[in-house]
Amino acid sequence: MYNNSLKMSGALATGAIVLVMIFSTAQLHAAGLTSNVQGTDANQPQNDAARNSSGKRPMRVIVTGDSVVQAQPDTAILSISVVTQSRRALDAQTDNANKSDAVIRAVKAAAGAGAEIKTGGYSLQPQRVYKENQPPTIVGYEARNTVTVTLADLTKVGAVIDAASQAGANNVDGIAFTLRKDRAARMQALTEATREAVAKAQAIAQALGARVVRVVEVQEGGGYVRPLNQIAEVSEGVMMRARVSAPTPVEVGTLDIRSQVQLIAEIETAQ
Repeated sequence: MYNNSLKMSGALATGAIVLVMIFSTAQLHAAGLTSNVQGTDANQPQNDAARNSSGKRPMRVIVTGDSVVQAQPDTAILSISVVTQSRRALDAQTDNANKSDAVIRAVKAAAGAGAEIKTGGYSLQPQRVYKENQPPTIVGYEARNTVTVTLADLTKVGAVIDAASQAGANNVDGIAFTLRKDRAARMQALTEATREAVAKAQAIAQALGARVVRVVEVQEGGGYVRPLNQIAEVSEGVMMRARVSAPTPVEVGTLDIRSQVQLIAEIETAQ
């Protein structure tokens, strides 16, 4: 009897604890205070803080900077030709060889020891006459010997042309002025192009209410020295007149040295 009473009392006590636990859990759920809900509420401020810290999001802009620097050329390149014609190929070739030899000797004397003189090209071609409904007929041959003269002394350009003309040259294919020692000018153009690209990136960032955080990538877009073509071509008639007129005047201008830079910058702006 006593044992049964103890068992009943124990069962009642256990039931009461269970009821209390159920009631407590229900109350916690109703109040929104369970462990899961508490975990969500506890992380909410952290999420808000993370969202606030990411309010400034980086963007990337791609800009290009260009620069053109002018410099005085230090080298002249002349292309001078001797053109001869004859009915026979051998005669055209022989006549051309004799005149070309005289032209080369005259050019070397006028250009001086520092000049570079070399053969730029040679051709011997038939001259044909075309008639309707008939095959072409060879009426003669033309020989052309081209000499390339590279001068560091630009004051001798006119004298070289005159000497070549007087020795038998009858065509100047062209004169170009360029810059061999171009490192300083190229570096200046590259520096200015880079500064322009950075300035563009900063201007874009300022317009967006942002700032440049860092430069992600820089690429040299390319650069060149544009040669000055002073004379495109001088025909035989002009060369003949040069033999009896005043010395050929040659005015040296300036060269355009261009550089281009592409820059990728990261900017930070508030969202």
